[in-house]
Amino acid sequence: MERMDFYRTDLVIEHEEMVKHATEEEKDTLEETSGVQFHEEREGPFHITEVLIDEEGASRIGKKEGRYVTLAAPTLQVYEHEQLQQFMALLKRQLQNVFAQHRVAKEDRFLFIGLGNREVTPDAIGPMAMDELKEVIPEYYDESGSDVIVYAPGVTIQTGLETAHFVQAIAEEVSPDAIIIIDALAARDSNRLCKTIQLTDTGIHPGSGVGNARKELSKETLGIPVIAIGIPTVVDGPVLVADAIDTLFRYMSSQIHEATNPSSALSVAPWLRNEPSIDSEVLKPIFGDWAEWPHDDRMALLEEALRSKQLATFIAPKEIDAWVQQYAHLLAKTLREWLSEVKNLQ
Repeated sequence: MERMDFYRTDLVIEHEEMVKHATEEEKDTLEETSGVQFHEEREGPFHITEVLIDEEGASRIGKKEGRYVTLAAPTLQVYEHEQLQQFMALLKRQLQNVFAQHRVAKEDRFLFIGLGNREVTPDAIGPMAMDELKEVIPEYYDESGSDVIVYAPGVTIQTGLETAHFVQAIAEEVSPDAIIIIDALAARDSNRLCKTIQLTDTGIHPGSGVGNARKELSKETLGIPVIAIGIPTVVDGPVLVADAIDTLFRYMSSQIHEATNPSSALSVAPWLRNEPSIDSEVLKPIFGDWAEWPHDDRMALLEEALRSKQLATFIAPKEIDAWVQQYAHLLAKTLREWLSEVKNLQ
């Protein structure tokens, strides 16, 4: 089957070149040949991946030159408040690290932008976060104006104007020293939904992950540092179907092995396994050669088969309302704390 690049994702860690070089040895090869540097570490339940892309790497993999930090909390649940607070504390430290390279100062003026459509729940994190963050404006306001500007420009279908034009007009009027953007993202792995944060100093292409790319917001287009914070809230429909097929294959191969294992006859309930592997040999009599297909090949086939407008869907977790409310509140709180530290108010 012809390979086609259907994957819609805003996460650099899910970029095709990153997925191809998943092992340490492969990452070293990518670093040596393409100007891409990796650093990975774990901190308790969190995974931290930093990717640095230089000019050569940007031309090789098609991602902008700059720094991308991905924070992942694979076991996070929406009502685990303590772990969510820890996740935000980790984000704040990474934000401090990013701005350390851009020499942020106490006197700097910051423009905060919340991208997205507040009327569409998975896309509402940015506007809802701005609703809370705007409460800090009086703390930084004097006769000369405010050092903190907070704005949610909506989306083009609501206003008739490109989001980038709104942001550029405001930036020209208030002359901020840096822009911080919050947006909802698309992922290519359903396990990342609402459990991953991407932080980058390369700016953002609004809507690119869902195939509706608007004009870029970046240092190149606005003349000042643009830091983007994004949380994936949706996956393309075929991605979820492919993930469901993998889950089905794991379950069926596990059940077949249990049925042929004499000890299983003594079990009151099926043995619980953590992500059992797919045994294509036991599935091949049922599904034929398809059981041996790699996940990406199945996903490409599903995308090709389901790309009609009637079946072109993006899917969010069932708890998306709670996730969006949690993240909007916690992001506003985290940015408020970060601002306070920058301004030496604590």
